[in-house]
Amino acid sequence: MDFSGWKWLNESNMISQNGEVAITAPALTDWFNNPVPENGEYSKPVANAPFLYTDVAGDFVFRAKVRPNFRSVYDACALMVIRDEQMWAKAAFEKSDFGTTAAVCVVTDGLSDDANGCNIEQEYVWLQIVRVGDVFCTHYSLDGETFYMVRLFRLPVGQSVKVGLEAQSPAGDGGLRFFSDISLEHRTVSNLRAGV
Repeated sequence: MDFSGWKWLNESNMISQNGEVAITAPALTDWFNNPVPENGEYSKPVANAPFLYTDVAGDFVFRAKVRPNFRSVYDACALMVIRDEQMWAKAAFEKSDFGTTAAVCVVTDGLSDDANGCNIEQEYVWLQIVRVGDVFCTHYSLDGETFYMVRLFRLPVGQSVKVGLEAQSPAGDGGLRFFSDISLEHRTVSNLRAGV
C-alpha cells in the first residue's frame, strides 16, 4: 500500500518491517463515545488513538490483515470510517473484557453502540469494511479468502469519509499494532452481507 497523501489524526510512529506496517498505540488511547452515563451525565468522547487515513468518496471495499500484539484488555487493531468525533465506525480485532479476542464492531452516531462478534483464537485476522451509499458492512476472515459478516448498519456520513487504520490501547500501556495485505478498492459490491 502506498501511503503517500495519507494523513494522521493523532499522529504516531509508523514503521515498515517484514511486510507489515507497525503503528504505535500510545497508552490509554481509543475512539469511544461511552453510551453509559455516570451520575446522570455522558462523558466526553474519547478520540485520541492514532488514525492513519485517506479521504474516500463513494463506495469502497477496505481490507487489511491485522495482528494486535495483545497485552491489555481492549488492545486492538481497527479499520475505521470517520466523519467526525460524533459519527464514525470501526471494525476491530480486540482483546475483550471477557478474556477472549474477538471481531468487534463499534458504530457511533453521537454515542457508541458496541458489539462483540465472533471469538477468534489465532493471533491475526483479516478485517474488512464495505460501503454502498449510506450502508456499511464489516467482515472478518481467518484466511483472507472467505469473509463473514460481523455487522450491517446505516451511517449517513456524507459523500466523502475518512477511511484508514487505527491502533488503540484504551486500558493498557500501549504497544505496536501490525497491519499488512492492505487494500482499498473503489467499487460497489452486489452483496453487502457477503462483501462481494
